[in-house]
Amino acid sequence: MNVWKQLRAILLLPGMVIVAIPTVILCITDVNRLPSPSNIVLPIVGSLFVILGLILMAWTIRLFILIGKGTLAPFDPPQKLVVRGIYKHVRNPMIVGVICVLLGEAIFFGSLPLIGWFGIFCTVNMIYIPLMEEPGLAKRFGGDYLRYKENVPRWIPRLRPWEGLPSNEQFIRGDRRLP
Repeated sequence: MNVWKQLRAILLLPGMVIVAIPTVILCITDVNRLPSPSNIVLPIVGSLFVILGLILMAWTIRLFILIGKGTLAPFDPPQKLVVRGIYKHVRNPMIVGVICVLLGEAIFFGSLPLIGWFGIFCTVNMIYIPLMEEPGLAKRFGGDYLRYKENVPRWIPRLRPWEGLPSNEQFIRGDRRLP
């Protein structure tokens, strides 16, 4: 996989959403702050959300590269349906990761405008994914995707991994299985 393709997709999509836009929002707003119960609580809680989100995003990108043979971008999507690792628990771990980062940033900075950006991002994805992305995936991957969609939730992870599609179970890199 071309490294430039991966970097371009990361910079254009989550990079804009979790870095560029929040930076602009923070630069142009400073007045609307959340009430702070303590000077240390919000940054700690916010940091935990950001770390969780970044882990989810990195895990997703790794699976897209190694198994999906594509990027996170709609203009260069994975060529194979990924049903390994975190995808056994939730269908949209990249978006869940971005949502965690955005929420974490809003909490960390105690910023009401960042909470507004978090709400806008969530709303757009709650509309876009079921209306645009999922029909496209059903068209590309057919019955496998439809079966996967019926068994794995879109946003809130299932506790036990779904073991329904064997297609990615056979994927081995070197001597160790991928997550």
